Amino acid sequence: MNLRGLGAVLAVTVCLLSACSSGGGGGDATSSKATDYAIWDPYPQFDDSSDWVKLLTKCGTDAGVTVKRTGYDTTDLTNKALLAAQQGNSPDVLIVDNPVVSTLAEAGVLTTTEEMKVDTAAVSPNLLAAGQQGGKTYGIPIGANTLALYYNKKVLDAAKVDPSTIKDWASLTAALEKVKAAGKKGITFSAIGTEEGSFQFLPWFWGSGANLTQLDSPQGVAALTLWTDWLKKGYAPNSVLNNTQTTSWQEFAAGDFAFSENGTWQLANAKKTGFEYGIIPIPSQAGGTAPAPTGGEFVTAPVQSDTGKYATTQKLISCLTSADNALTTDTTLSYVAATDAVQQKQVAANPELTVWVAAVKAAKGRTSDDLGTKYPKISEPMWGAFQAALSGSKPPQQALTDAQGAAGK
Repeated sequence: MNLRGLGAVLAVTVCLLSACSSGGGGGDATSSKATDYAIWDPYPQFDDSSDWVKLLTKCGTDAGVTVKRTGYDTTDLTNKALLAAQQGNSPDVLIVDNPVVSTLAEAGVLTTTEEMKVDTAAVSPNLLAAGQQGGKTYGIPIGANTLALYYNKKVLDAAKVDPSTIKDWASLTAALEKVKAAGKKGITFSAIGTEEGSFQFLPWFWGSGANLTQLDSPQGVAALTLWTDWLKKGYAPNSVLNNTQTTSWQEFAAGDFAFSENGTWQLANAKKTGFEYGIIPIPSQAGGTAPAPTGGEFVTAPVQSDTGKYATTQKLISCLTSADNALTTDTTLSYVAATDAVQQKQVAANPELTVWVAAVKAAKGRTSDDLGTKYPKISEPMWGAFQAALSGSKPPQQALTDAQGAAGK
């Protein structure tokens, strides 16, 4: 997903430790006979005339209730959700960025899918895992996006590189060497010292076989060495240290770079570049598609004092995540669907999504492996490590050893 508010994970953690000042009304109905149901989502860009809000309204009508919808910025939404839970006026349905689910669950804000009788059987297990903690599931994904490599066909043709031959790190690096020799630029990505940079580093980290519980493993060091060597050899620009995914894309869109690591949310912009482009999966070190992190939101049901409301809430969630509605919603949000059946419909309608479906099938949640709220405490030292290594202040091994020490505290 476009990383709308990936810093929300960190902001929520702060909120759990101190009182948040944000306010906001929510599901204040106290009777199970209530006809108004509150839904909060992180899509403030959609107004009442949008297909998204029309769907929310229709789901409410089908359930025999009126939906009161509010769209917030992601960071604002999670803070408001925590405060609303403290005050006992949570919304009935809460749609949140997937790394936030474990934080809200640990805070006792969310019900489980078992309590809500929400059927998750058709959801891809790797996507569902982002909403799981302690053996329980706290919501259902509305869709997902992830990362892949866009390429400029003209640049690769000039360097005599066939993108279909890029299957592992060695073949990718060899391609970058040819591109540089042909007088063009290699690859651009985001290595900024924020969660956005961690999001972009993870495919290489996981693609080496490394695990987030041991940042300084030989595999982890290999991933950081790959990035560091690219900068040293001029295959990637020093600007990656400050690049967001947006500024990285702007570099690629200028037409001189062979590759850009970016997400599904750039598909519309790719069509505007004026040059022929293609997309390939991010390769693992030894070959195959690397596990990239999943972006995207989960539809969750906050705890209510009046449990009689849950039956209607379940109807709303089932409506929002049904196959027919998911196809429309995921197209609107530039997401890959969370179920195989809808993914097949998306590819049939738009073959360009084939590579993205493959990437999502190989992807994993940042809070998966039961990391939950431990993830932000790992991510920050990790982005500090690649910033240190890429800037030349520390070698990769030392940078990751120091990061592991910080993450283990």
